[in-house]
Amino acid sequence: MLAKRIIPCLDVKEGRVVKGVKFVNLRDAGDPVELASFYDQAGADELVFLDITASYEKRKTMIDVVSKTAEKVYIPFTVGGGIGTIEEIKDILSAGADKVSLNTVAFQNPDLINEGAEKFGTQCIVVAVDAKKNVEKDDWDVYIHGGRTNTGRSALEWVEEVEKRGAGEILLTSMDSDGGKDGYDITLNAAIAEKVNIPVIASGGAGEMKHFLEALTTGKADAALAASVFHYRQFSVKEVKEYLAKNGVEVRL
Repeated sequence: MLAKRIIPCLDVKEGRVVKGVKFVNLRDAGDPVELASFYDQAGADELVFLDITASYEKRKTMIDVVSKTAEKVYIPFTVGGGIGTIEEIKDILSAGADKVSLNTVAFQNPDLINEGAEKFGTQCIVVAVDAKKNVEKDDWDVYIHGGRTNTGRSALEWVEEVEKRGAGEILLTSMDSDGGKDGYDITLNAAIAEKVNIPVIASGGAGEMKHFLEALTTGKADAALAASVFHYRQFSVKEVKEYLAKNGVEVRL
């Protein structure tokens, strides 16, 4: 069985790491290069770097921050935000990232998933899905533009499509749980994980160590991503991994 992964997330706005609740009320959490280096040494399995306002503001991810971060980091490193063409995917990978995360653009131009997977390999293409519960449909709607636009598309259908198109991984954020620290959306994670055969990264809602355990067991996720609990030193990556190992989850210690 593959070891489960713990992934700190660096949400970057205007060159600084920020953290909010349900995608709003952002507050400063530090310098991305320093934080990336810290997590690399702290035992994180991977890092995710999201330029969170790039697609909304229609501008490209900051290549310079990516390359500076890549110089300090020896673990796999995913970059997302404002990446819209094959050329831009190439630029991000050339700047030192191992994978790119596509969200809004993947939805608006799904062929980019196919093209990216064909040119750079499926392992390089992560599709980020921001999902919010739709009680009437008993499903989850896919949101784009950093959670600002409801596409009305079923998240369960969309993840099946992105897998067929060649995505190697899904970064799944529950908008209902994001920043709330009440735990990951276990129902959403399990439903999505059952729909696809590629790894699912759970995101949104970590507040206690037991939340990671729930996401990686009942929630069937392959990895758990978190931001504020790590940025504000509530507990460390190492402590989470030791807790998971004690509870029978295979992790890289």
